[in-house]
Amino acid sequence: MGHLPDLIRDLALILIAGAAITLVFRKIKQPLVLGYILAGFLVGPHFNLIPTVVDNANVKTLADIGVIFLLFGLGLEFSFKKLLRVGGAASITAFVEILFITVSGYLAGRWMGWTTMDSLFLGGMLASSSTTIIIRAFDELGMKTKQFARIVFGVLVVEDIVVILLMVLLSTMAVSQQFEGSEMLFTILKLVFFLAVWFISGIFLLPTLLKKARKLLDEETLLIMAIGLCLGMVVLATQVGFSAELGAFIMGSIIAETTSAEKVEHLIKPVKDLFAAVFFVSVGMMIDPRAIAEYGVPVMVVTLLTLVGKLFSTTLGAMLSGQPLKQSVQVGMSMAQIGEFAFIVATLGLSLGVISDFLFPVAVGASAITTFTTPYLIKLSGPAFDYVVKLLPEKWVTALNAYSTNTQKIQAESEWKIVLKAYARIVVTNSIIVLALMLLSFNFLMPFLARNFEDDLIRSVVALVISLSVAAPFLWALMARRPDNIAYKELWIHRKYNRGPLLIIEILRNALGILLIGFWVNRLFSTLVALLVAVPVFILVLIIFSQRIQAFYRRLEGSFLSNLNARERAARENQSLATEVLQRNSSLQPALDPWDAHIVDLEVAQHAAYAGETLKNLRWREKYGINVIYLKRGEKLIHAPGSDQKVLPFDHVGIIATDDQLQTFMPVFNASETSVGADISTEDIALQKIVIDEHTSLRGKTLRESGIREKLKGLVVGVERDGERILNPDAGMEFKWDDVVWVVGDRKLIQHLRDK
Repeated sequence: MGHLPDLIRDLALILIAGAAITLVFRKIKQPLVLGYILAGFLVGPHFNLIPTVVDNANVKTLADIGVIFLLFGLGLEFSFKKLLRVGGAASITAFVEILFITVSGYLAGRWMGWTTMDSLFLGGMLASSSTTIIIRAFDELGMKTKQFARIVFGVLVVEDIVVILLMVLLSTMAVSQQFEGSEMLFTILKLVFFLAVWFISGIFLLPTLLKKARKLLDEETLLIMAIGLCLGMVVLATQVGFSAELGAFIMGSIIAETTSAEKVEHLIKPVKDLFAAVFFVSVGMMIDPRAIAEYGVPVMVVTLLTLVGKLFSTTLGAMLSGQPLKQSVQVGMSMAQIGEFAFIVATLGLSLGVISDFLFPVAVGASAITTFTTPYLIKLSGPAFDYVVKLLPEKWVTALNAYSTNTQKIQAESEWKIVLKAYARIVVTNSIIVLALMLLSFNFLMPFLARNFEDDLIRSVVALVISLSVAAPFLWALMARRPDNIAYKELWIHRKYNRGPLLIIEILRNALGILLIGFWVNRLFSTLVALLVAVPVFILVLIIFSQRIQAFYRRLEGSFLSNLNARERAARENQSLATEVLQRNSSLQPALDPWDAHIVDLEVAQHAAYAGETLKNLRWREKYGINVIYLKRGEKLIHAPGSDQKVLPFDHVGIIATDDQLQTFMPVFNASETSVGADISTEDIALQKIVIDEHTSLRGKTLRESGIREKLKGLVVGVERDGERILNPDAGMEFKWDDVVWVVGDRKLIQHLRDK
């Protein structure tokens, strides 16, 4: 037999151990991540009862690939539009929580005598909660429809992007060992710049490429292309000084805006799951029981900091965002755990060689404990609120509720706010594109021309003409493009008050455009030539050809927006009525926040006890305080149903209610007709005949009056009378002597009726 590489043996061992342990964890309903980590410990160097991994270097490479695909998959699920749709309450809550817990983690590390980098990475590890664990807990406890759950999901979205940015900052600090504010500010600006450039160029180019090649892309080719784009962005990100994880996340976010997002996500999932399993197993291989015992005190400190610190900071953030005290406590108690990102952050620190080995067992220990406590904390959030209310002075509770009410009464955006946001989008977007074109010109175009033109003047003129011609549409937009919305037009009409500030904005952005042009030209010519010749000439060209430049820019903008909205447009064309209803519910939700209410879409069970009853008879509004705003029956939507409207099985009922009202109402809504099918199996259902004679007591009764449906839990499918067969007889048909009635129903009940 030929030689078998150690990597193949190790991979077989890792996957077999991972599969076996995760089967057990799935059986006991625990997170699979912890199962993979336990499997890693079993095949690692600190456990010798079974074979151990030999080729650690190659396993580490596979684990690094696993991190890349984890972040790529997260980007596919993320979408920058999702971040923009996150409400202000969730954003404020997330930023308060992340700031508090990150600083607290750093201070706790320093208090325990850890190094600066260990403490910084501890803060980064604590910054995120586990989306998987929280969603699983909500499902098991039936709390996904609660009002506070919507805030929790929004916080998780913000956490994802913030932790990605924290990883970039941590890796920058680890490499440069610089902690000054100016260095951090430069890193943040550089990060924002490259994020914007990659996103704009990716949205402009990638959807167009996928659209052109759509007929050539089968599943295999699309998978290869997606992985290639992911790894290509990873290389590009590392070339400009960022982490590989950031590159993978960005490419996933770009693909998430295309019409191929769902298909790519489906194709990449097996690859992501495979390498992610290897990564989490590799995490478990680093666990040393002696280290956990040795660092038991830090594990408990980090666990307590996570439970208490996250609970407090998230509750505080929710309260500051204007949420009622009860919802704030529920949000806080839902977020008190460490997510999978902790292992990724720790892996980043180890790969850079800037953190100590003991951080892994500390992170794993704290993560395991907080994972098990999460469902209990969520379940106890209601009693915890009752205890807090009793503990706080009554005037404090009144003041907090008044603050929540007043905060949520803030009106919609003013016209000035809308106009300023539009101006900001125009100026920032086009400035970033112009700066990116400058960098391309300085780093690629000018060196290329220097190799091919000996005359400095000719080289400079050619460089200026090419670069500024490409940049002309974006410079025009920066200096002259006006917001295309009604708010701007309404402000401009009121000359006395608004034209002055609007003119100042126009002057400032034109000055910015001239400065950028001057800086660009100054790299090619002397300052005097730039000021007196090149800049005036270029501005004159912009004015003369403004209409053509404007038309070209609008085509570019239209193409970009078309690509950006392609996925949503395709979804609207193919979406079902259910999707439209859910989107409409989401758009109406902000108006309900001041009332502490939300819209819930509930499906009527097949054997619901109330099925077939009218809303008038059910009296849900009078009994439970809930309001039915729609009934969705198949692809038919009944808006504001009347009191005579019946509720039928499989209907979707749209209800406006508070959490307390829902808690009272849900047992009623979920109640089923226990007698239906209670003791009937498929073997008990039979087609049998009943003869109308003195034993059945049915002579002279109509089919409706006979009660066969109720007594026998069956249907009359036919009647034999005087040699004639009547299929599906009318309910008003009257039974006569010697009629043979064929019934589909419960065999035992039919036999009982016949034996009477």
